[in-house]
Amino acid sequence: MRIARRGFIAVSASLGAAPGARAQQEPFPARPIRVLVPYAPGGATDIVARLVAEEMRRTLGQPVIVENRPGASGVVAIEALVRARPDGHTVMIGNVTTNAITPVLFARRMGFDYQKEVAAVGRLADLPAFVLVTATNFAPRTMPEFVAYARANPGKLNYCSAGVGSYPQFDAVMFARKAGLDMVHVPTQGGAGPIVAEILNGSLHLCMLNVATTAPHVREGRMRALAVISDARLPEFPDVPTMAELGFAGIGTVAWQGIYAPAATPREAMLALHRAANEALAAPAVLEAFRRQGIRAVPSASLEEAAAWNAAELDAWRRIVEETGIRVE
Repeated sequence: MRIARRGFIAVSASLGAAPGARAQQEPFPARPIRVLVPYAPGGATDIVARLVAEEMRRTLGQPVIVENRPGASGVVAIEALVRARPDGHTVMIGNVTTNAITPVLFARRMGFDYQKEVAAVGRLADLPAFVLVTATNFAPRTMPEFVAYARANPGKLNYCSAGVGSYPQFDAVMFARKAGLDMVHVPTQGGAGPIVAEILNGSLHLCMLNVATTAPHVREGRMRALAVISDARLPEFPDVPTMAELGFAGIGTVAWQGIYAPAATPREAMLALHRAANEALAAPAVLEAFRRQGIRAVPSASLEEAAAWNAAELDAWRRIVEETGIRVE
């Protein structure tokens, strides 16, 4: 399957001087820290970034300023990170799409080698997701009922995603193949808001969206949660089974968030950033805000653990891209 994508924002191949040549040894932090977010304000990554940044400010003793740099599936923010002076004063908070899928799908279009230029400071959080169906004029209420209904109506049901190459599309393709379903992909731009609206009105049949965004609608019965994409059932929704319980182990993406820095950043600065991020994830205010929105703090124990996790994610998404055949042009 080869899927074309129009309107990709071109990224300059020229990155200027080598990062290591610009790095200077100075006390860290010596000035405010810039946190690049690859999305507009208001989404899950932006929420996590602002909560963590506020607590990191307390630990580091310097302002930590969030700067939203949306565009090109995260490439705009990644390029800004790579161009920045690698001294620890510019970091990026990204997610599975921007920092695992984008480096694979758009590798040839980047003017740099992502793995050589970007280093993981640490994992921050996980956002479990629901496998959802509309409750508007739609009979299936459980996963077995949905699978049976979809098999009986090939090509008549649709599934949504946040766009071609986004992880919900990969997840839905893998689910459909496993279940033997023929469904139509409906890429929806503009974030979760338009997707939620179309599920509520019955225009969209199936979607995988994070729990933080959809939990109120599930509680009200306006959407039906067939499964949860998580390693265990959620305490708040004990009757919703996991994908593994339903026979779909390994299918579905937990939308993690992580913090990144230019690869040439001095280790002392990386360690300070890692420590500040982990202290932020242990702060009561952050944990309470996470709890209210269905977000789980998942700190990395060390820089080495962060690097290993990041490498494993990139390897996993290379395999998924190859298996599904999804491409962008």
